[in-house]
Amino acid sequence: MKAAKPSSAIALCGTEQPDVPGRVLKAGPLSVEFDNGQLRYLKVNGVEVLRAIGFLIRDKDWGTATPAISHLKIDQRADSFSVSFHADIRVGDQQLAYDAKIEGAQDGGLEFTGTALPRTDFLTARTGFVVLHPLKGVAGHPVDIEHVDGRKVKNNFPALVNPIQPVLDIRSLTHEVSPGLKATVRMEGDTFEMEDHRNWTDASFKTYVRPLSRPWPYTLKAGEKVTQSIKVTLGGSASGEGKTGGGKGIEIKLGAVSRDSLQPVGLGMPAEEIEHAIAQLGLLKLVAPRFLICHIDPRKKHGLKELYGYRVLSESTGAEVTLEVVVESVDQFKQELARLADMVRQSGIKLSSIAVVPAGDLKSVLPGGPRPPAPKLDDLYAATREAFPGIRLGGGMFSFFTELNRKHPPATLLDFVVNTTCPIVHAADDRSVMETLEALPYQVATARSFIGKTAYAIGPSGIGCRDNPHGATWTPNPDNLRVCLTKLEPRQRGLFAAAWTLGYAATLARTGIRAIAFGSPTGPLGIIYRKADHKQPWYDQLSGSAVFPAYHVISGLTRNSGQKLVAAESSDSAKVQVLACKATGGTTLWLANLTAQNQSVKLSGVKGAMFGTMLDEDSFVTATTDPRAFQRSWKAMKHALTLKPYAVAIISIED
Repeated sequence: MKAAKPSSAIALCGTEQPDVPGRVLKAGPLSVEFDNGQLRYLKVNGVEVLRAIGFLIRDKDWGTATPAISHLKIDQRADSFSVSFHADIRVGDQQLAYDAKIEGAQDGGLEFTGTALPRTDFLTARTGFVVLHPLKGVAGHPVDIEHVDGRKVKNNFPALVNPIQPVLDIRSLTHEVSPGLKATVRMEGDTFEMEDHRNWTDASFKTYVRPLSRPWPYTLKAGEKVTQSIKVTLGGSASGEGKTGGGKGIEIKLGAVSRDSLQPVGLGMPAEEIEHAIAQLGLLKLVAPRFLICHIDPRKKHGLKELYGYRVLSESTGAEVTLEVVVESVDQFKQELARLADMVRQSGIKLSSIAVVPAGDLKSVLPGGPRPPAPKLDDLYAATREAFPGIRLGGGMFSFFTELNRKHPPATLLDFVVNTTCPIVHAADDRSVMETLEALPYQVATARSFIGKTAYAIGPSGIGCRDNPHGATWTPNPDNLRVCLTKLEPRQRGLFAAAWTLGYAATLARTGIRAIAFGSPTGPLGIIYRKADHKQPWYDQLSGSAVFPAYHVISGLTRNSGQKLVAAESSDSAKVQVLACKATGGTTLWLANLTAQNQSVKLSGVKGAMFGTMLDEDSFVTATTDPRAFQRSWKAMKHALTLKPYAVAIISIED
């Protein structure tokens, strides 16, 4: 019996929680989106000036509290606007309220004031304004800085990702928006500083309160007000030259075959998913991952049992094995590695490579903070070479690029360097998650600046957070919502993850890294459904096996691994991502709609006949419940296509 079709929300994002864009307000040449108490996409004549301004309250573990907004008043006038609202915050038994007022003037200026009043003592890692500058036209470009002591200096926004705060003690920042037009952001009420948000793949530079050099978390005393303001002013001519036309659709251009090939695509293999993955060997064989990153952590008593399981998975799928090893001991690591090597020999598993990271490096360390005890990396790498002779050696971080950027490994001693990424560290809305793809090339370029020619591999990565280096653990998500730093990410089960996965692979494919790995075969980070304790709407009602839409993207990419890349360009890669590979007898073309709206696409530079399939809401049931049938459902395709929300098109173009 064919499964009933899920709701559109479940098919797209795996949750019924709405993610509706805010209301666009206008003041003279300025447009801005008001979204649940924050301002997003401040633009002057269509050119983005700021990505966001928000008055945020973070709990002691850096989780962002969601405000309950009331008394909202929005007055959109002919050439200006005003907004006011009240917000209540609860974190456990702690309470805080704040009042906000926003004014947009006819000259394009804007002022946002927030006044917080703790009703109880309130323990917080950060309470106050955050300002986000975008990357386009900003990264590497000049900025005029006014410090809190009145000093004025000229500098540049960082081109490479800065591991520490590039600017401290900030009162205002001024940058050129377009020729002849500058924007000044003035910040009052406390001392602000900037961090390079690209460390976490956020597509922005974040200026925030308060300085990390001050103790945190800190307590806001009950009844003591906190008032801050952000004022944006324009200087020069806002002539409208930045306006762009719309409604023409997205053009996809194909070019010549490249010298570079698509990297091997693999999967992470968490120890807790071994039995579940073995139970789904048929579906896993169809994915055919080129490699598995098999996790070993002595703190969790991993040993022979896990190695035997990894061996079964490797031999059954033909995937190579990278052993990802957490090294627990600070001074007895040689003996620890020798014991592991004995277990590897006993298990009979064949390793293609091994990566080692000290347990002390798994957690984030703020700039200037003390690092946890860990072995000297030179000695650790030498001991690993001795215990595993002839095996490729990797190091770096099993956590985010942030940690790699703050502690550079001696890369000349390694065969490859690793880190993972997660797009829901600071924001979990749909658009912010897709925007993180913008930051990936900057991370690769930055890593190249300190690892040189040593190979670079990224993953296992996914939308969900496999571990939280900033806190004790990942964020619980019992209500199946969009939540920062959670492993239980609902969009992993929807078309959203398929589009994000293709965008992630397409972005990294152009950087020349060694390999790309995604989350897991099964489980919260997986691509094959299994029953679990957490909610999985629609899937939990199915009677047979099922896969998530991203399964088909990874399954296809593993088959394209090693094929020559074909030059492919999207006229708007923020909306539609493209990847093309030279296959036998033709070209395989991948298109992904990164938005929640239909996108019209027109292909150019294409001469041969086209056949393919569309992974979208219409094909969702077949794709998830009968993956083999979906992968056989190819038909003739036209040069003009409509991609539905978060759709992925897989097209074969004959020579």
